[in-house]
Amino acid sequence: MESIQNIKQRFEIIGQDPKLNRALEKAIQVAPTDISVLVTGESGVGKESIPKIIHSLSHRKHAKYIAVNCGAIPEGTIDSELFGHEKGAFTGATQTRSGYFEVADGGTIFLDEVGELPLTTQVRLLRVLENGEFLKVGSSQVQKTDVRIVAATNVNMFEAIKKEKFREDLYYRLSTVEINIPPLRERQEDIHLLFRKFASDFGQKYKMPTIRLDENAVALLLKYRWPGNIRQLRNIAEQISVLEEGRAISGATLHSYLPNSQGNNLPAVVNSSKSESDFSNEREILYKVLFDMKGDLNDLKKLTMELLKNNDSQKVQEENENLIRKIYGEEDEEIETQETTSLNVLQLPEPAIEKPYAPVAQEDKYHFAEEIEEEETLSLQEKEIELIKKSLERNKGKRKAAASELGISERTLYRKIKQYDL
Repeated sequence: MESIQNIKQRFEIIGQDPKLNRALEKAIQVAPTDISVLVTGESGVGKESIPKIIHSLSHRKHAKYIAVNCGAIPEGTIDSELFGHEKGAFTGATQTRSGYFEVADGGTIFLDEVGELPLTTQVRLLRVLENGEFLKVGSSQVQKTDVRIVAATNVNMFEAIKKEKFREDLYYRLSTVEINIPPLRERQEDIHLLFRKFASDFGQKYKMPTIRLDENAVALLLKYRWPGNIRQLRNIAEQISVLEEGRAISGATLHSYLPNSQGNNLPAVVNSSKSESDFSNEREILYKVLFDMKGDLNDLKKLTMELLKNNDSQKVQEENENLIRKIYGEEDEEIETQETTSLNVLQLPEPAIEKPYAPVAQEDKYHFAEEIEEEETLSLQEKEIELIKKSLERNKGKRKAAASELGISERTLYRKIKQYDL
């Protein structure tokens, strides 16, 4: 069994972090077997080195090694790429084609970004893992293959399983042995070492002196979070090597190459999972806007009609206090000024008609407003009921949270629940 140090030299792996050493040790141990391996870690940490190590130390080292980026192949063609297809299986299939599993028979296939595989392809892959059998697209003949699969992903697999984007049985079949590569920010002692290695490589590549960091630049290098990990560190080293005329790099110079390096570098709290209370599509949002506008319009028409009939703003204010609160907000400190303002705006001038006043004519004049007030749209009402039900389900029956999501008061929501018998 080769030592970890020999493997690092052979595959140009830099670093002495204990977590990195443990990952390499596990790769060396599982290499002689045919166990399926799942390599996990953030994007840019160097997951592609592990399957190469496993293949080179296995009894399959003289057979094919194929690396497949599952996220880069369109969903409609990935089955054909992996398993092949028969002539005429689909439009454009002018001849029979062998897939990766047929070509790599006896060797190793590295499935990078395996979390991006469509569910239909996951079913086919599970069958290959279980008994080595697969079907070409458009064929009914079962074929056998002897392939060792090493997969890698930067996706949280448990979250993907929970959201039904990845099959649980396939995950446990792939992750017989799981190897995790630590992010660069957890390998503090390796960051400057890696930067020096990249700077030396680019100095030789572009035939120029190697750049060197001063103490402030080194401190900033270690303080930065490196969200892009080793890939980002390598790109920064190449940019500075090419663009800077001076070979001594200060902290200020390095700072200008680091995106989002202003302020503190504390870990950012990011909720990667989409909130279940978010609206899933634009149509639902539009319906909500329509309901809000419809409710406000009906309330305003009702208040206007009260003013027209009574011609007494004080009486209308007293009798419709709840309605005014609903229209102009429910903050106690602002209610009085909002009510006064609203009533002043809605107050109509005295009709310039000498008595006797003809109430019948006035009723006929505004009769259309009453008809509009009573008009209801059945489809909108059904959508409103559906929207309220969905909001209550998302918030597990908590009316306060559901009302906040819908943009209405808890009292209004309670009234609608009783109205629609929900």
